Amino acid sequence: MNDQSAPVYTISQVTTYIKNLIESSIPLNNIYIKGEISNCKKYSSGHLYFTLKDEQSQIKCVMWKWKNEGLKMNPRDGTAVIARGKVTVYERDGQYQMTVEEMQEFGEGNLYIAFEKLKQKLDEEGLFSPIHKKKIPFLPKIVGVVTSPTGAVIRDIINVATRRNSSISIKLYPVPVQGENAGREIAKAIKRINEKKLADVIIVGRGGGSIEDLWAFNEEIVARSIFESEIPIISAVGHETDFTIADFVADMRAPTPSAAAELAFPKKADLMNDIQSYTQRLKNSFINGVEIKRATLERVLVSSIFKRPFDKINSIRQSLDTFTGRINKAIEASVERNQSKISMIAAKLNALSPLGVIARGYSVTYSKDGISIVKNTKDVRVDDEINVLISDGILNCTVKNISKDNKNKGES
Repeated sequence: MNDQSAPVYTISQVTTYIKNLIESSIPLNNIYIKGEISNCKKYSSGHLYFTLKDEQSQIKCVMWKWKNEGLKMNPRDGTAVIARGKVTVYERDGQYQMTVEEMQEFGEGNLYIAFEKLKQKLDEEGLFSPIHKKKIPFLPKIVGVVTSPTGAVIRDIINVATRRNSSISIKLYPVPVQGENAGREIAKAIKRINEKKLADVIIVGRGGGSIEDLWAFNEEIVARSIFESEIPIISAVGHETDFTIADFVADMRAPTPSAAAELAFPKKADLMNDIQSYTQRLKNSFINGVEIKRATLERVLVSSIFKRPFDKINSIRQSLDTFTGRINKAIEASVERNQSKISMIAAKLNALSPLGVIARGYSVTYSKDGISIVKNTKDVRVDDEINVLISDGILNCTVKNISKDNKNKGES
C-alpha cells in the first residue's frame, strides 16, 4: 500500500477494460452453449431474461424482443436448450452474460448446429447473394411443382391456380419431402426439369413441421441443385415462420405454398383489366395523335404559305435581283477605279520610259554587239562600229573622231 508510483484505476475503468477484452474475443462472438433454463422471465418490454446452468456453473442470459419473437419453442424453467449468441459484459453490475441470438430445445440442437454451419458455409460461397437471383417470369406457360403428390401443398397450389389463372399448366414432379432419400430425390427432380426444359418456373415445397421434418430442404445437395437451376425457383417450405436453407438459395421465398402459387400464377382478371386499360390508353393516344395532326393540318391549310406558295419565292427572287444589281454596280465601280489607276501608272511609266525620251529627239548609243551602252568617250575608240537607236530605227555608224567637249556636237 506504500507504492506511490502504482497507477490507481476506477471500477468503471476496470470494468470497461474487461468488457472490451471479452467482447473483442472472436471465439466468444459466435458461441453455442448447452444448458438448462432457470429463472426465466419475460418483461413487459418483450425482452427475455434467464439463466443457463449445468451441474457446476451458470451464466446469465438476455434475449432481446426482436430476437425472441421468432422462437419456435416456449422458454420455461427446466427446458434443456442449445443457445447461440455472444458473451458480453453488463457494466452496471460488473458481470458477464450471454446475449442470445437464437435458441432451440436440446433435442433439436444437433440439427440446429448443422443447419447454422451449412448456412454459414453456403453464404460465404455466395449462394445466397442477390446478384444470382433470377427474375420470376410474369406469365409462365408451365409451372413445375416439386413436392409430395399426397400432401396439402399440391392441393393448395391447384386451388389457387384454378382460381387465379386456369390457362397456365401445372406439372407435378412427385418426390418424398422427408426421410433419408428425400433430399436426393428433390435434387434429381430439379435437375431433370432443367435438362428437359419442362417448366418456366418451379415451386419447391412442403407443409410445416419440426426441424427434422423439414430437414430434406436443409441438405446441401438440394441447396446446390436450386442454385444451379437455370429455371427460376420459388421455395415454399413449411409455415411463414419456418426457414430452411432452400429458402435462402431460391430465387424467391414464399411464406406458404398458397403464396407461392399467387406469385407464380398472375390473376387472369387482373391481366384482363390491364389489357383493357392498355387498350384504352393506346386508343386515347391514337385519337389524341390524330387530333393533333388534324389541328396542324388545319393551321397549314389557312396559312398564307399554303394559299399563296409563290409569294415567298417571288419575294426571294426580288431580293436576289436587288442583290445582283448591287453586286454588278459594285463590280463596275471597282473596274473603273482600277482602270483609272492603271492609266495613271501607264502615264508615269511612259514618262520614265527611254522610248519616250527617244521619241522627243534623243538617241541611245550601243556598242557594236548591241549590249553595252556608250555612256562616255572612254567606252569607244576611233574606227569602232557603234549602233545608234533613234525613234524609228537603228543607225550603224563608225567613229571618225572623238572629242571630249560639246563644240563639235552633231559631228561624227
